[in-house]
Amino acid sequence: MSTRTPNGLDKLGLKNIGDIYYNLSYDELQAHEINHGECKISSSGTAMCDTGIFTGRSPKDKYFVDQEPSNKHIAWGDVNKPIKKEIYEELLDLTLTQLSGKNIYITDVYAGASAESRRSIRFICEVAWQAHFVKNMFIRPTEEELETFEPDFTVYNACKAVDEKYKEHGLNSDVFVVFNIEDNVSIIGGTWYGGEMKKGIFSMMNYWLPLEGKLSMHCSANVGKDEDVCLFFGLSGTGKTTLSTDPNRALIGDDEHGWDDNGVFNFEGGCYAKVINLDPKSEPEIFGAIVKDALLENVVADDTGNVDYSDGSKTENTRVSYPIEHIANHKSDLQAGHPNNIIFLTADAFGVLPPVSKLSKEQAMYYFLSGYTAKVAGTERGITEPVATFSACFGEAFLPLHPTEYAKLLGKKIDEHNVNVYLVNTGWTGGPYGVGKRMSIKDTRACIDGILNGSINNAEFDTLDIFNLQIPKALDGVKDNKVLNPRETWEDKAEYDAMLKKLAEMFQENFHRYDGNRSEFDYASAGPQL
Repeated sequence: MSTRTPNGLDKLGLKNIGDIYYNLSYDELQAHEINHGECKISSSGTAMCDTGIFTGRSPKDKYFVDQEPSNKHIAWGDVNKPIKKEIYEELLDLTLTQLSGKNIYITDVYAGASAESRRSIRFICEVAWQAHFVKNMFIRPTEEELETFEPDFTVYNACKAVDEKYKEHGLNSDVFVVFNIEDNVSIIGGTWYGGEMKKGIFSMMNYWLPLEGKLSMHCSANVGKDEDVCLFFGLSGTGKTTLSTDPNRALIGDDEHGWDDNGVFNFEGGCYAKVINLDPKSEPEIFGAIVKDALLENVVADDTGNVDYSDGSKTENTRVSYPIEHIANHKSDLQAGHPNNIIFLTADAFGVLPPVSKLSKEQAMYYFLSGYTAKVAGTERGITEPVATFSACFGEAFLPLHPTEYAKLLGKKIDEHNVNVYLVNTGWTGGPYGVGKRMSIKDTRACIDGILNGSINNAEFDTLDIFNLQIPKALDGVKDNKVLNPRETWEDKAEYDAMLKKLAEMFQENFHRYDGNRSEFDYASAGPQL
């Protein structure tokens, strides 16, 4: 165990601190997890924990302190809710009281692999597996760096504390996740879920970096042998992690990145993958990463530690966090140059979007601001109608600023670095969900390969009606070129035309949110036209 005392201990506001476990090794953390009854060990040597009654984030319990100057930048609304400073101070006192008089885990890490853009983050927890989660997910300083480490931002995780006065405070529940930007502090209470710490820092990076002219992104990224960089944007279920994990390309990261003057860099030092129905044949890299030092959440295992990845009885959101070093083919410095290609992934369950289309810069801005995918509705009463989902910039839940601030930076960087942008549909073809079939992974890979090797640029293109998308007539590796034009895969062309029009109307309705908002971002003309 490290015998070093962290710098700035007197500034934490904690009283009668017990033992301080500072940046413990993985072996030390695992010993604590077992001795405290927090974790069991799987047959692969991986620690397994339960995150309590919350097995996902609590977005309705996330707040920013309403104060100057940050309140002039924050886009207030359902995503970013204000909290009065006096209420925050009560919750801070509750948090500090909970963590005082305890043995605590202090973990100092970096967010951001770029030395010019990174932030130094300190996490304070009283639960060993939460310190383990932080060690997995963020960038681990060297022993030498820890000697002079001074935090830019501090997270107090008082998961065992609840706000019993939440109704009096006018809050959503007794759970609270609050950010004080001016004091560089975040407090967490009432939820044990580790993802709150990960996404909390992502939200802060999404605040800090754009104000410095740097783009923060909810995307995965990889780099080829010729140093060509590709970004993959996409909401859950679109294949972002799977498609960016490529044996022929080095993984930069699977979820959160920045783009500054030097290029693209990972915010994190690990990966946080869903493991429900994990199949070693289809996702061998992720399966192979679940070994010692990884941390499984809310999985079901038998008495011998064998995990049943098909069992979602605790939650469908079963997860594993692991250091990125567990992926053999990763970029060791977690950064690379400027992107050559950007891919927006969508799983269109309406079955009308092409498997690949090339976007103009204006279309790229439109689809970035739309952040579209479609999810399949519940089937309790036989309902199979897809549900359109729009999340600005493919990550609206984590954007403190207005989405157009990120779009402006994206457009600027596309121009500066001559980046190619594509829309790739990993959803349905030949009809909507329930009629058609899911796009084959082989065809999707062929589309991705055509983008990465540049052969798509040699194709002839057709124009998709209404959406005005440029779609290739043929691509290497796509056996049946009819699949490239979705209309050709439908038996009833009139039904296709009607569904295309219906989806176009959904896009237009969603984009009305930008009406009258900063005319420089009026990219509605780049979207579908009826």
